[in-house]
Amino acid sequence: MSKEVVITGIGAVSALGVGVQPLWEGLCAGKTGLRPITRFDAQGFPSKLAGEVENFSARDLVPKSYRKAVKVMARDIELAVGAAMEAVSDAGLITRAALDLEADPASASKLTIPSARMGCHIGAGLISADADELAAAMVTSKDDTTGEFDKARWGKSGMENLTPLWMLKYLPNMVACHVTIIHGACGPSNTITCAEASGLLSIGESLRVIQRNDADLCFCGGAESKVNLMGLLRMDFAGRLAPTPAEATDGSSVVRPYDPNATGGLLGEGAGLLILESKQSATARNARVYAEVVGFGSAHSPRRPSYRGQRGIAADFNPAEPDEGFEFAIANALDDAKLSASDIDAVVTLGSGVPSVDLGEAGALKRVFGPHLPNIEIVTVGPNIGNCMAGIGGLLAAVATKAVSEQKLPARLNAGSPVEGLRAGPAPARSAKLRHVLAVSSSLGGQNAAIILRPARGT
Repeated sequence: MSKEVVITGIGAVSALGVGVQPLWEGLCAGKTGLRPITRFDAQGFPSKLAGEVENFSARDLVPKSYRKAVKVMARDIELAVGAAMEAVSDAGLITRAALDLEADPASASKLTIPSARMGCHIGAGLISADADELAAAMVTSKDDTTGEFDKARWGKSGMENLTPLWMLKYLPNMVACHVTIIHGACGPSNTITCAEASGLLSIGESLRVIQRNDADLCFCGGAESKVNLMGLLRMDFAGRLAPTPAEATDGSSVVRPYDPNATGGLLGEGAGLLILESKQSATARNARVYAEVVGFGSAHSPRRPSYRGQRGIAADFNPAEPDEGFEFAIANALDDAKLSASDIDAVVTLGSGVPSVDLGEAGALKRVFGPHLPNIEIVTVGPNIGNCMAGIGGLLAAVATKAVSEQKLPARLNAGSPVEGLRAGPAPARSAKLRHVLAVSSSLGGQNAAIILRPARGT
């Protein structure tokens, strides 16, 4: 496991725009993409704001020969495909997307990396079916007499009115599947479905694959859209969303990271994909290197908030108790990187605005970093792009990579009062000496993951 691994490409799709530059520039300018939901009518929900990606379709980015396939892509898949195209361009790679191998098999020699040496690990979520597609099929299953939905009729003929290949749009592994097909990545591939931790866990998987020499390069990160009827409903039932007035238009003041009195978070949609590459491969092709990945850690929280009803937290859960899984993931990453707590200069995390989550994370940070914590900058993206669930880990990694590369901290939005000892209050963008940056995420199911980046050697 001695092989060095670097980041040579970044792809991002978020409420701040398509590409890593709109994301980074938006964060540095203190912008938010949390606005009234437009993709469906959310007036019946307590939370009416989210981070939507505007004017986006994977059809505009994929090769012409693959545009028909967009018809069988759920929103989550399109987000990942878009981020992958951005990452490939950013890394200066020639992949299958740029070649017509069917017409000219010999053009495979033009690939930057042989197909068998490219892997793909992408975090995904429970993809919600399109409500209009389901409704169009379900309406054919009404009882002729009562007009009510008839399950027997649905099973006999109604479901046959779903669009062809319907299920292929909603399998979580199809996120990585489309990316590998488009770019010809025939190496190790996997899908990790662990909510907000999915993206960083996938990056860790790619890191290990390259370190053990099973690939020279990997696509990795995560993608998900919870900005849909089912996603909003589930997260509202989980008690994670902040109620918003009907007239509210700006969510940056709603999401208040690490504030004990915050009312909850807001959802987003997005994808963050990195190109991880062995340093040997990157050097051989004279690639630009953003940063080195020097540590990875994961752990599970033995106790997570359990919810009763729409917003009530179980009485036996103490939100002020440090989240052990979050703590151990960071400690494991530090151990993997052979670093101490004093070596970390910044922590990039979601900052969900959900007190039962944020307070446990804050307690864990205090345990890990102790007296060093007041000197460590906390970078939060929750008030800017919302909780993108499986997509958030890759986006956190993208932000951490840009911070390390540019030696700069983005602006920080926070309309609340973070817990004492945590540098998470409002701040402008500023230059900073960043030796090591940690990106870390907890998750709804209790999984936690962390990676540590440092500047490319010689910078």
